[in-house]
Amino acid sequence: MDDRQDATDTTDGIKTRVNPKSPREALAPDQAPPLPRSRRARNPIVVFMNGLVTLLLLGILAAGALLYWGKREFEKPGPLTEEKVVIIPADSGLVRVADILETEGVIESPYDMLGHYIFIGGVRAYQQQGRLKAGEYAFPAGISMRGVMNMLVSGKAILHQITFPEGLTSQQIVDRLKQSEFLTGAVAAVPAEGTLLPETYSFTRGASRSQIIEQMQAAHTKALDEIWAGRNDDLPFSDPKELVTLASIVEKETGKADERPHVASVFLNRLARNIRLQSDPTIIYGLVGGAGTLGRPITRADIDKPTPYNTYHVNGLPPGPIANPGRAALEAVANPSNTKDLYFVADGTGGHVFAASLAEHNRNVAKWRRIEREKAAAGKPDVDTKDPDAVDLPPDADGDAAAAKAADANDLLDGAPPRDPKLPVLPLPKPE
Repeated sequence: MDDRQDATDTTDGIKTRVNPKSPREALAPDQAPPLPRSRRARNPIVVFMNGLVTLLLLGILAAGALLYWGKREFEKPGPLTEEKVVIIPADSGLVRVADILETEGVIESPYDMLGHYIFIGGVRAYQQQGRLKAGEYAFPAGISMRGVMNMLVSGKAILHQITFPEGLTSQQIVDRLKQSEFLTGAVAAVPAEGTLLPETYSFTRGASRSQIIEQMQAAHTKALDEIWAGRNDDLPFSDPKELVTLASIVEKETGKADERPHVASVFLNRLARNIRLQSDPTIIYGLVGGAGTLGRPITRADIDKPTPYNTYHVNGLPPGPIANPGRAALEAVANPSNTKDLYFVADGTGGHVFAASLAEHNRNVAKWRRIEREKAAAGKPDVDTKDPDAVDLPPDADGDAAAAKAADANDLLDGAPPRDPKLPVLPLPKPE
């Protein structure tokens, strides 16, 4: 019997039918049997680590996507449709700032409170959380969270201003500070007279009144140092405070800038000749001190009342400034006009007319008396400006040349009654 079988084959007594292969199958290579699975692949630690790596990769992808979205939200235009003023109180932490901004509608997110956390996260990502400044801010329409952060870091808050006119006393300056609703805190003590520089100062809401005082003191010290260094060599002052004292008198005597050097020269000429300054504002300061204003015309009783500041009674300068002079008055005293004038009186136009002799001055005073009478008749009397330089002159002293000449020969103190020419003139000791 032939060993080949056409249709069947027997193995261990089992018949197996051989299926014929197609030509394509006959040409295809036989598949290799599968490799046996490694025991390490089935190890629980390996499985855990594989899962951990997978989760980590997914987390990184998710965090990247979140950061990208958060950065876009942090930098996109905000919800404001118009400028909004918001006050950030002092000592506000980042969370408190975010609460205020969200409450005021400056920041928001389409996902409820998420804008709050986006702002906090953005500020921390830029490491600016400790640099946000308190103040009153005007946030423009459409400002982004990043723009808000930049404004708070730069401190570009709304600036308020407070102006102190030249010639205010320190008490008047403190009173004006108290009236500002944008400032906080109290002033511990009224600063010494003549130590503040009257100017316009800018500040943010919530600044302390003490800070403004410190700025004014620093500005005064700086200005005085500069002016003292450039003063006229002929000045009779050895201490800058003396310059400030005379500047305060000049400041109170005239409000016209172009007159200050001329007025300063009059007082300096008087000092050089041991003539009392006889300045009305010193009378007022001696009576009311820091209040600064008498509220009525000066009377003969006021002039006759001796005080340490009344330059009708004391020789030389008073013991200290009577107000806080501005830079222009300080400069006027440091570099006065070169004149021989010893007198001046109001001219009725807001300025003064000057004279080198008492005779000429008395004629000027007579003209001023007429102006005073006209103002009084019109119901417009002056307050605190009555010039006492010739209070003893009769109302009809116009052109009384003989009387003026006699007065000029006998006394250089305008307004004082003629002295006995036989008695020597002894200047009073200069106050310490």
